[in-house]
Amino acid sequence: MRLFAIDNDNTVTAFPAAEQIPEGQQQFASEKELVKLTADWPIDRLVQIWNGFAGVAGPFGDLKPVKKFTDRKTAVKRIWAAIQKLDAGAPEETTTAQETAATAPKGAKGALKKAKATKAARTKKAAAVPREFSKKAIVLEMLRRKEGATLAEIAKATDWQNHSIRGFISGTITKKMGLTVESTKNEQGERHYRVTK
Repeated sequence: MRLFAIDNDNTVTAFPAAEQIPEGQQQFASEKELVKLTADWPIDRLVQIWNGFAGVAGPFGDLKPVKKFTDRKTAVKRIWAAIQKLDAGAPEETTTAQETAATAPKGAKGALKKAKATKAARTKKAAAVPREFSKKAIVLEMLRRKEGATLAEIAKATDWQNHSIRGFISGTITKKMGLTVESTKNEQGERHYRVTK
């Protein structure tokens, strides 16, 4: 039975033996183990994993990208079915979706999809480190303080409107950077935000 591992960039790799899996990657060997592994993941991560397979030439060419899944169970079931196509390689080899696509005949459509995925991955990494002294860096620094920051404090420091601050926190910090932001209200009714990890 093949083992599968997923890294922080959502690349799924098939391995013939557990000792070959690099440290820090999460491993699974069955759909049941994948369900357990992904139980606490945001559903957006499952969409990213699926879209990493979708449209890639070769065995994944028939898969279509999605914007969202109806539920976690459907997402895991579809991802598990796609992962089985990695297992089609020789049992003694390590295989990733990208390598499977590289050995398959390339189609123009598959090549285009892969180029988009690569660009999206670069954009996500670029968003992870805001430019020093930018408003994004200032907000991130404020949110990383022990006490966090109020909506009013962030607005004063950046001259942003409240809806822009909330959008930045939910879009850039939470979704693009993958950080967890805690949101609370104090006795005066002021909204506090704080990065917890």
